[in-house]
Amino acid sequence: MNDSFTISDLMTLLTRKAGLPIESQTDDPAARFSDVDLDSLAFLAMQTELASAYGVEMPDDRPEHYTFGEIVDVVQSQLARRPVERAS
Repeated sequence: MNDSFTISDLMTLLTRKAGLPIESQTDDPAARFSDVDLDSLAFLAMQTELASAYGVEMPDDRPEHYTFGEIVDVVQSQLARRPVERAS
């Protein structure tokens, strides 16, 4: 499992799972779902994928609550709290 998550990873996830057009991807951490014309269903798809792929839960279910940078920060902080897996 990957132990880092970037805004680029978020854009890829939103393109694959929530229908974000490639030309709408952004590297602006202050952007929000509404800035790229994504809705609450896209946010739900993102939440589901974050839980499945990273084991991360978003503390708030409202897309307007988060900037993309804040989503990355939440994922990164939860990944950082995990114990390090050691190879046997």
